[in-house]
Amino acid sequence: MSNELIINATSYETRVALLENGIVSELFIERSRDLGIFGNIYKGRVVKILPGMQAAFVDIGLERTAFLYVTDVSEGVEEYDVFMKEGDEGIEFESELGSVRFSPAASVPIEDLLKEGQEVLVQVSKEPLGTKGARITSHISLAGRHLVFTPTVDHVGVSRRIENDKERKRLKDIVSGIRPPGTGFIVRTVSEGKSEEELRADMDYLVKLWDNIQKKRENASAPALIHSELNLTLRVIRDMFSADISRLVIDSNNEYEKAMEFVNTFMPKVSEFIELYERDEPIYDAYGIELEISRALGKRVWLKSGGYIIIDQTEALAAIDVNTGRYTGKKKLEDTVLKTNLEAVKEVAYQLRLRNLGGIVIIDFIDMDKPANREKVYNALMEALKKDKARTNILKISEFGLIEMTRKRVRESLNQLLCEPCPYCDGRGTIKSKNTICYGIFRAVRRESPDLPGEKILIAVNPEIADLLYDEESQGVEELEKSLGKKIIIKARNTFHQEQYEITGI
Repeated sequence: MSNELIINATSYETRVALLENGIVSELFIERSRDLGIFGNIYKGRVVKILPGMQAAFVDIGLERTAFLYVTDVSEGVEEYDVFMKEGDEGIEFESELGSVRFSPAASVPIEDLLKEGQEVLVQVSKEPLGTKGARITSHISLAGRHLVFTPTVDHVGVSRRIENDKERKRLKDIVSGIRPPGTGFIVRTVSEGKSEEELRADMDYLVKLWDNIQKKRENASAPALIHSELNLTLRVIRDMFSADISRLVIDSNNEYEKAMEFVNTFMPKVSEFIELYERDEPIYDAYGIELEISRALGKRVWLKSGGYIIIDQTEALAAIDVNTGRYTGKKKLEDTVLKTNLEAVKEVAYQLRLRNLGGIVIIDFIDMDKPANREKVYNALMEALKKDKARTNILKISEFGLIEMTRKRVRESLNQLLCEPCPYCDGRGTIKSKNTICYGIFRAVRRESPDLPGEKILIAVNPEIADLLYDEESQGVEELEKSLGKKIIIKARNTFHQEQYEITGI
């Protein structure tokens, strides 16, 4: 089977699932009430210099000030390393480009580069996470279909996924010959085999976009938003739609029309692979994605052999514990342990991508006596992580069976996005957030409506959910009433758990 992109789009939330051979491997969610800011460009004002940390806090108009490190503002940049990897088609720059590193030629103190009150043009390189503000950089990068424009650095790089040396040289020569003097470009993987005309068209678009950003910068007063990234649907089409994707399916007429307008303008050759989903069954139910999302919020994941892994996430790190569970093996204990660990490796790599776990990750494999077996498990994990678009660093497995690794994190994990601290256990665990519950109710109503008797639908919910449905999410209720042709009545039940609800026809 081939790879597919399945998009569920509503007025309140857009969800994108990447299916690899029919299995959900990555999930991206964007909500209209909490749009991501990764890639946005702001005109900010420096509010505080921290010489001891060689960093500055910059007001860009958000609730928390953003963090700007010295290497992201240093002048006189000479070395510009672009690490391109499997993740050339990801959603965020860090995952789609691997990493763009700016290394200052000399160590210049940040207090010599910035002053409090100074206005600077910056781009968000990492979303606010937990209690931390956004990470920003003054080295702007603008992504197109075939190229990424880096106007502040004079350099041309080529994706490492383009392995043919002759093709790499051809592309680099073309871009070097047509780029504006003093600017930089990264040639993306999808550029392989493209003509000079196609690359020039992409370049012209990015240069005009940068000129427009410069004009807005001159007329804006800090703090101000200068440029917003595309919405999730269009970013997915721009960044992920490659030869590896056989089709993209969207269940919203509005998003489908926007997608077709975008591809007809910038990528006409892929328009035939975009489909509008028109069946009555909700799209994520039809593809089994809804069930996978629910499973991805659980702590325990069972392996086919009967073993299982436990996943615990904190703000600083994620801990994954491997257990034999019901699997007892047939021969030696060492063979049983090795088989369970090797099976767990594939599931761990899969769960890292699906849940978007980042930062420090500690994997506690079952202890193995033989060094050769520990090496097998380590090599298997290295191989399994090759599909991961996020940058990872892995240390050798220790004598205690532990593997320490890091995985680049630029956005919240699935658990952080869909859940909130549980009020019933004083924050020791999490439950689904109120908005997530509301959207789940909307989907359940659409699913069950054809089988409900009567002309009205009664939804019994926890009082706090009822308040949200009457207030912030009332538009969603009204849209349901119009699309289903039935009156919806919300009933608060004091005895209901926050996640509990009942839907009946009256």
